Amino acid sequence: MSEGGRKAILRARRHAHIRQRVSGVTERPRLSVRRSNRHIVAQVIDDSRGHTLAAASSLEPAVRAAGGTGNVASAGRVGDLVARRALDAGVTSVVFDRGGFRFHGRVAALARAAREAGLEL
Repeated sequence: MSEGGRKAILRARRHAHIRQRVSGVTERPRLSVRRSNRHIVAQVIDDSRGHTLAAASSLEPAVRAAGGTGNVASAGRVGDLVARRALDAGVTSVVFDRGGFRFHGRVAALARAAREAGLEL
């Protein structure tokens, strides 16, 4: 098995373990983070109803126009954007789901920006 395949399997196992403990409900939905080498995506999800309440991505024109998409600065812009959209949807508090990724770098920058925008993690 290649190194990349092994890493993907291990990340999926970590994410499955996290999802056993983390679940979003109507009062406190889940802020889910997915990242690749080039982009980062964040969604606020109500797992009890199966609905996405707010979402933001580095693929959006507003984030792409401000610079690169696979760096800490763009992750911060995505975090700010998803927090503002969640607050507009009436969500003030969320459970953070790091998706099996380390809480470091872009994932931490997204969480920090969401907190600074007014979302309680």
